[in-house]
Amino acid sequence: MLGWKVSGAGLLAWVVFAQPVQVTVDATHSLGAFNPIYRYFGYDEPNYTYSAHGRKLVGELAALSSGPVYIRTHFLLATGDGTPALKWGSTNAYTEDASGRAVYNWTIIDRIFDTYVHAGARPFVEIGFMPKALSSKPEPYQPVWSPGAAFNRYYAGWSYPPKDYAKWAELIRQWVLHSVARYGAGEVATWYWEVWNEPNIGYWHGSPEEYDKLYDATAGAVKRALPAARVGGPASTGPSSPRAAAFLRKFLEHCDGSGAPLDFISFHAKGRTAIVDGHPHMNISKQAADVDSGFRIVAAAPKFRALPVILSESDPEGCAACTASAYPQNAYRNTPQYAAYTAAMMQKILDLAVADGVHIEGMLTWAFEFEDQPYFAGFRTLATNGIDKPILNFFRMAGLMGGERIAAASSTPDIGAIASSTGSGISVLVWNHHDDELAAEAAPVRLEIAGLPSAAGRVPVHHYRIDGSHSNSFAVWKRMGAPQHPSPAEYAALEAAGQLQELDSPGWMTVRGGRLEMSFDLPSEGVSLVLVSRPQ
Repeated sequence: MLGWKVSGAGLLAWVVFAQPVQVTVDATHSLGAFNPIYRYFGYDEPNYTYSAHGRKLVGELAALSSGPVYIRTHFLLATGDGTPALKWGSTNAYTEDASGRAVYNWTIIDRIFDTYVHAGARPFVEIGFMPKALSSKPEPYQPVWSPGAAFNRYYAGWSYPPKDYAKWAELIRQWVLHSVARYGAGEVATWYWEVWNEPNIGYWHGSPEEYDKLYDATAGAVKRALPAARVGGPASTGPSSPRAAAFLRKFLEHCDGSGAPLDFISFHAKGRTAIVDGHPHMNISKQAADVDSGFRIVAAAPKFRALPVILSESDPEGCAACTASAYPQNAYRNTPQYAAYTAAMMQKILDLAVADGVHIEGMLTWAFEFEDQPYFAGFRTLATNGIDKPILNFFRMAGLMGGERIAAASSTPDIGAIASSTGSGISVLVWNHHDDELAAEAAPVRLEIAGLPSAAGRVPVHHYRIDGSHSNSFAVWKRMGAPQHPSPAEYAALEAAGQLQELDSPGWMTVRGGRLEMSFDLPSEGVSLVLVSRPQ
């Protein structure tokens, strides 16, 4: 069987599957607890949270896992009337009266956090950005930005240090106190409070030393309001570059020397997309390099190497609002390729954490939804106009896993696998990811699960699938003729197509000698989840 593969030199060649790809799972070989790092999500535009489709999506995210799902968003302290726009939002939480006295208004923040908490999710609180009344350079304040525009001015007054650190710290203290009064100390103690976002690039128009000062003031204010709160940072990005690595390293050295509270460490890891030889090309190795570099920096800090690490943005590239129509290298976003990439990246993150000796807590996918935009416009989103995209079904698959991670191996790097075991059964996630989205034959896969009870007999098996014709609303939408105003019947069909679907009807398979074997074809960029129930 033939398929395309891209060599290291970027040349196209045929890859021949002369034999089926062998995926072997050993249910007796535990690798420790299965780490649900997938349960973290985020987005730029906070005011989409409580829109009709935003509320629907938050509910779906909260429902995809048995454990808590955390949601992070930008601009929680930005000044404005709450009107959403691409890469912008506001809450007007802080203004000042004519005498310069603080005026706090939590109305919009409450709407955002209420949406999370009432759905069963939890805030991953990104503490930012700078209110206009506190900005050391308030004008111009709001960004000007649209996809592919000849002129964009994004970083503005909201990205500057405070002109009064004492007022800033009191704002944060009042925010935490208000949260405790509204939701209870026990609930708020389960949240994360992260200081700022990507302060090593344009999101922070101050020096690294000024960020350290901001961190100290902010973290101290959080702890004064709620000593049990979890606070951390620096949410810096791209640690595979020397300058970004130096920023993260310096921050950890600062906290070590100053004694500033640090309960978790966050940084961002991004891949890179490009047009290569006329087709879109992803670069998973770039994101893996960011992860590995950041982990190594944490591992080299004796005081902090045991702290939880959260990749508070973990994505194939850097701009969720950069549509595929304006940036054709982002064509993966509507397709199963996004799901297969994320599956492969999750495995890399888990394995790098073990290799580097750090405690990975989460990989946060920076994708949500954009209200009042065309269907399948090519934003990096989980849903479009209330229709779930293939990527969301990957997270549903991951949410069905748990218990212990068990050994899983594939006979070829083109096919990846990860497996888990609980008291109720075995879960095996298998994917077929390629950085280049090119036409290819499906790969024949032979899955063998060893270590099952010899007397198991026949066991129930479910096989879930994301591919060109399963769990894929985008493919159905295209077959409909790509309607921008679907009829009620078409919309209902798209909603159904956006749900996680099985490849075949559930069935019973025979365990022989403690082994279960099954064969299936896995298309390029396809993802399978095989669930084998234990006999009752």
